[in-house]
Amino acid sequence: MKSSWQHAANESVDRHFEQMVSVRKNLHANPELSGKEHDTSLFLYQTLSNAGLDVRIGPEGRGLVADMRVTDQRHDIPAMALRADIDALPIHDQKQVPYSSQSDGGMHACGHDVHSAIVLGTMMTLADLQNSSCPPWPVKIRGIFQPSEETCEGAREMIEAGALDDVRAILALHVDPTREVGRIGLRQGAMTANCDNLRVKITGSGGHAARPHEASDPIAAGAQFINSLYSIVPRRTDSQDAMVVTIGQIRGAETMNVIPERVDLAGTLRTLDTGVRERTMEHVREMAEGIGKISGTEVEVHLELGAGAVCNDRNLIEVIQTAASQLIGVDSIEQIDRPSMGSEDFAFYLDHVPGAMFRLGSSSANIGRAPLHSPAFNVDHEALRIGARILIHSAVLWSNPCSHQSSKSATCTGKS
Repeated sequence: MKSSWQHAANESVDRHFEQMVSVRKNLHANPELSGKEHDTSLFLYQTLSNAGLDVRIGPEGRGLVADMRVTDQRHDIPAMALRADIDALPIHDQKQVPYSSQSDGGMHACGHDVHSAIVLGTMMTLADLQNSSCPPWPVKIRGIFQPSEETCEGAREMIEAGALDDVRAILALHVDPTREVGRIGLRQGAMTANCDNLRVKITGSGGHAARPHEASDPIAAGAQFINSLYSIVPRRTDSQDAMVVTIGQIRGAETMNVIPERVDLAGTLRTLDTGVRERTMEHVREMAEGIGKISGTEVEVHLELGAGAVCNDRNLIEVIQTAASQLIGVDSIEQIDRPSMGSEDFAFYLDHVPGAMFRLGSSSANIGRAPLHSPAFNVDHEALRIGARILIHSAVLWSNPCSHQSSKSATCTGKS
């Protein structure tokens, strides 16, 4: 049986639902790519300020932090943050809907518009509850609307700007088109992979395409590097250890009959285990040195550490599970068996405070079946209502002074 505050919370979400949908549609129609989220930030700033929240804009006018106005003057109230991301992807929207993207070549194809609308609605509802003295205990919640998630830069920018000051825990969600609306996915421990950038510069000596023996061909060396990367490196990794390396970019000459002096490759290296991560990097360096020697080129490898694995705190996952079981039922909660090899810069927050992310079902029979990062991506808007309710109930349950946690209880330093 739901308590009075739970009924009040659900009713408040219902009152804000149409505004949440409107915000999502507005963001979807007006996407901004990573590093350019100025209008998005201003729109969210105005909306949240009008709702009575204390809001400040992030660095360079991008991103924002919204705090509830806490009437309880005690300084020992633990604060929880709810994180949303606000940047779009360089994908052309192919949907035929009234709110399709008006930006040519830009689209919210990863659900960041949905995440923002959900956290916005969550903050508004919690402010309502606070103003009516409805929660059973003081609740102190901060909304973090983060730019540049897709480029793995925004979380660190917001943290450096003080977004986690006085925060003791953080929650996030991610829409999941593989799950139907009304279902969620949970996992303790590692949920996503370490993702590191791989950049390779191959320098040789250019020449005429008809006389390759007079040149040191960096394209040939690059082809050999990619073939070896895809065949040799996996053979040096335990088959039971997850590791994915992919080259996504090749840049060379502009002319068909010229052997260039330089070729650049770029890609990603994804692992779940820190030991596998380090060993794979060393294998790549050794391989590059060998290819350089046999090809007569110089192969320089630059590995840039990116986002670590999202490691969900056990206690916070249990809080989300308790909240969700009361809202959607135990049978609608699915345990995620294996981590994803995708990455999330939500992991940077978890270097500072315990946190957890869950997957929110966003598809239905008629909408939302297209995968993430697809030009046809969309969601069933009912997911916004469910996502907000779960975040609200989780935040209130965590804020119980008898049960809130202050330290991590799950680590991702070993195998998942």
